[in-house]
Amino acid sequence: MKRNVRKAALVLIMLLIVAPLVLFAGGGKEEPVEGAPEKVTFFHYFSGTLSGGMDDLVKSFNQENPEYVMTHTPVDHEAFKTSILVMLSGGNPPDLFSYWAGARVQFIVDADRLLPIDDVYEEYGVSELFSDAVNGAATYDGHKYFLPLTQHYVAFFYNKDVFAKAGVEGVPETWDEFLDACEKIKAIGVAPIALGSKERWPAQFWLDYPLLRTAGPEYRAKLMAGEVSYADPEVVKAFEMWKECIDKGYFYPNSNAYDYAEASVQVGTGQAGMTLMGSWLMQLDDQIGWTPGEDYDFFPFPVVDSAIPDCAVGPFDGVVVAKDGRNPEAAKMALVAMAQKGPMMAFNTGTGALAPNINVPDSMYNVLQMKIKEYCGIVPNWAFNYDLATPPPVADVGLDAFTKFIDSPEDYMEILKDTETGAKAAWSNM
Repeated sequence: MKRNVRKAALVLIMLLIVAPLVLFAGGGKEEPVEGAPEKVTFFHYFSGTLSGGMDDLVKSFNQENPEYVMTHTPVDHEAFKTSILVMLSGGNPPDLFSYWAGARVQFIVDADRLLPIDDVYEEYGVSELFSDAVNGAATYDGHKYFLPLTQHYVAFFYNKDVFAKAGVEGVPETWDEFLDACEKIKAIGVAPIALGSKERWPAQFWLDYPLLRTAGPEYRAKLMAGEVSYADPEVVKAFEMWKECIDKGYFYPNSNAYDYAEASVQVGTGQAGMTLMGSWLMQLDDQIGWTPGEDYDFFPFPVVDSAIPDCAVGPFDGVVVAKDGRNPEAAKMALVAMAQKGPMMAFNTGTGALAPNINVPDSMYNVLQMKIKEYCGIVPNWAFNYDLATPPPVADVGLDAFTKFIDSPEDYMEILKDTETGAKAAWSNM
């Protein structure tokens, strides 16, 4: 796809936003004061339950790098998606901002909004701190643009007590075993599955995994690239698996009325048996009052077709440098510092994530994170979740479709046809 076409698409999207959001104190470029630390501004979506250890990371950076002073501005996760585009289009972005690896980074790379950071990786040895897979997630059009801070994994997290009371022995490894477990949980008067899709994105995993387990990673990549249709039999089959669970009453009622945290609490309090969610769910441990490995555990999405290669789903959160930022060199130095073991540990402790730096000790992880680390080390394929695997205008079409499907599963064929129409229109405008 031509760079100038995507750039025009991004500009159009930005212009359609009703009014600029004054969420970041920018103003004009300040005159440097001789001898004073250089300022580095950082705008990010690690707020609320997703706050992680950003305060600790920034404090650690400032202590270890007195020649700079980093300030950070947290923004609500959903509001960030719009506000950062407004800031980029206004020509007054922060030096650094958080973003998601995959199609979202590619989208703003194509719009020429990011500064390449190859020198950060090559001259300062950052590439040696990451695995090949992580370095791959940082690379777009042959250049490094992204510094990963977290790696999360999406799986079924389940209440061990509910499973035991329902007589579910072990964890489901196949789709038939999964359906059997749902029946047993339902039989004791508990909703087998919680889903909090009020903000749309939590529903995406119910397309991601059924499609990956039936059509495979290659087909799914084609769908994300607009090369195959949402009305294809492969996508229909994935929706029918999802619909089967809805029709059998396996979901806690009114999924679109709850967010992911509320759905997680439903599992933690025994109102539901499990939820298909990312490892960031562990940030709610204190709120729920449960202990990983003792009160709850996880299992991968079950096998549907043994001939299909295994594939894990999850996002990489990280940091990028704005091309129009005030202090790009200081921003790059901040990335070098963030990539080191200390800041990685400060940021990721208690988040449920795996730290991308290979030198981070296992001692910082709880028992479930260690199990996730072991699984991620052997799984042969990795996929970014839906809204990070396809361009944002297309992802919005799909996320809307998932919400409609949850409310009216009987209309799934019409919804898929409408989704294909909307996706084609989005692709044609890029």
